Amino acid sequence: MEIDLKNPDYFLNREISTLHFIERVLSQATQESIPLLERLHYLMISASNLDEFFEIRVANLKRRSEFGNYRPGADSLGADELLTQISNITQKIVKTQYAILNGNILPALKEENIFIVDKFEWDSELKKWAASFFDSHVLPVLSPIGLDRTHPFPKLVNKSLNFFVTLEGVDAFGRDSGYAIVHTPRALKRLIALPSDEEFYRYISLSDTIYMNIEKLFPGMAITGIYQFRLTRNSDLELDEEESEDLPEALKSELFSRRYGRAVRLEIAKGCPETVVNFLLDKHSLTEKDCYLVKGPVNLNRYQPLLDIDREDLRFPSYHPVLAKALQNSKDIFSVIKQKDILLYHPFETFLSIIDLINQAAHDPHVRVIKATLYRSGVDSKMVYALEEAARSGKEVTVVIELRARFDEEENIELANRLHEAGALVVYGVLQYKTHAKMLLFVREEDGALVRYAHLSTGNYHTTNAKLYTDIGLLTFDKDITSDVQHVFQQLTGMGKIISLKKLYQAPFNLYDSLVHKIENEIANSKSGKKSHIMLKMNSLTEKKIIRWLYRASIAGVRVELIVRGACSLRPGIKDLSENITVHAIVDRFLEHTRIFYFYNDGHEDLYCSSADWMDRNLFHRVELCFPIEANHLKRRIIDEGLLLYLNDHCQSWTLQADGSYQRVKAQSEEVMSAQAKLISHYSANKK
Repeated sequence: MEIDLKNPDYFLNREISTLHFIERVLSQATQESIPLLERLHYLMISASNLDEFFEIRVANLKRRSEFGNYRPGADSLGADELLTQISNITQKIVKTQYAILNGNILPALKEENIFIVDKFEWDSELKKWAASFFDSHVLPVLSPIGLDRTHPFPKLVNKSLNFFVTLEGVDAFGRDSGYAIVHTPRALKRLIALPSDEEFYRYISLSDTIYMNIEKLFPGMAITGIYQFRLTRNSDLELDEEESEDLPEALKSELFSRRYGRAVRLEIAKGCPETVVNFLLDKHSLTEKDCYLVKGPVNLNRYQPLLDIDREDLRFPSYHPVLAKALQNSKDIFSVIKQKDILLYHPFETFLSIIDLINQAAHDPHVRVIKATLYRSGVDSKMVYALEEAARSGKEVTVVIELRARFDEEENIELANRLHEAGALVVYGVLQYKTHAKMLLFVREEDGALVRYAHLSTGNYHTTNAKLYTDIGLLTFDKDITSDVQHVFQQLTGMGKIISLKKLYQAPFNLYDSLVHKIENEIANSKSGKKSHIMLKMNSLTEKKIIRWLYRASIAGVRVELIVRGACSLRPGIKDLSENITVHAIVDRFLEHTRIFYFYNDGHEDLYCSSADWMDRNLFHRVELCFPIEANHLKRRIIDEGLLLYLNDHCQSWTLQADGSYQRVKAQSEEVMSAQAKLISHYSANKK
């Protein structure tokens, strides 16, 4: 039977799939086996992810639709239909978020003596305290704006907390418009700690404090209503890189405009009169499906201070990453790498080994050159301090900084300036292609010759994220790999034709074709009666052409097992198309971030790790690297710990169904551990 692989019914929409990922994150907030403050954290993560989804995905969809260049995705949904589906799913997500907050999290916090005291529960003493706090800490920084012909609706900052106030009466100048806006600067704490003893934690919200003292902003006027609201705006930078002679300066200008992009979502307190809702929608060219009524704070991340409460019993048991076994008995990291490749599995093994390596290189008289790529590293980072120290110690330090890492642009500009001042050579990558590859190169003089050492990783050089994300790094002395890394750096900092690499695959040049070749090889082996098997782990799988190759593999009888944490456009389990494909999704304590690609290859087992997901942008529009794991003991370790263990997770795993829905895998017993829990136990047991 001839199968039309271009049939849109064979693909799931990327935006809808992303929302399903947010639903999976949100579901963690209801798991009683997860400590209370961690459940609150999951709730907040779901809100942050939803914010970014609107700021980028919905904003782009609206813009492309408006300008007539929207092309339906693989599933052929039109823009209006897709936006309606997004709204319908998001309304359910928002309703669930606040149901969990009000019906689960807040009552559970009270049982633990952590109170968010609602304004309607304030006694006279608390009202007096809040009034005094308002007068001294809040009132001086507020600027209420009465709406009239000389005071049109203000341009409000993206995701800021605002209040719509309805009034009655005539003011000192004879104005009686009846509407006013109160904008709250971000410098004001959204959650205010009350004086309490060590056994109790009591807070009131800034919103309630303003609500209870609003008359002080409008003396003599009758307050008939006050409603908190928040606008989400388009936050995607529209930067014409080819017209920008100075990329950092161009970015600075765009970063300011990001705060005031076009509105794409309105969140407002439930119970707000329809006339006020329609007024706000009309002022921002929004429709009813862009409006979300909330029963609680318009930004769930206002509860961030609660995560700092000193209650270890309400958090995951503390875990301190261990030092990799190969590095435990040596002070000279280079000598260890020279003997054998070293694998680092974060956060189970410490990322500080990389910092130690750079610090050692900074003071090693034999090290001549250090090169690094930084995508997201954070300004206040041990990685940055180590590179600065190396530059100041006289090493030739070259850093390729991707200024356009979304939402980290401002930090990366500051980072570039700091490294410049330390004496490092800073390069901003390639126009039109984000540098997303993660690599370090050390050039060392040994016995009168220059030799190279390299580190390649699936994740960013960010010391904080390395404790929260799962990633794999490889330290190697391999001449072919280190030569390839040097060529890629040369390509990024200089100019030249495509360089043929020996062992690494590189986007946007040969990564896609190389992966397709691996899939084709499994197809050929299956057709000839040989065993065939593909296992892939990544964050997102949305590129249609490579999905079609996975469908071809399934049709040919290849067993395809996928672990995709986020958006997945592939539909598994369709008869005669993808019935040999399974898709698992893991949401657990650490954010799954590894990209691992396994191909059975007639028993020779090819294994690769990569910085790239299988998305159009990663395979064709970014600089990405894919590196082989060749040492048999390291290959076995990644297969066992990074793939098979997760495929057999019965605690924090979901399986994608053919219709696009996800089903949670039910634990066979309460004693069953998740893959991550088993890894924590394993590495803790082997701690020095």
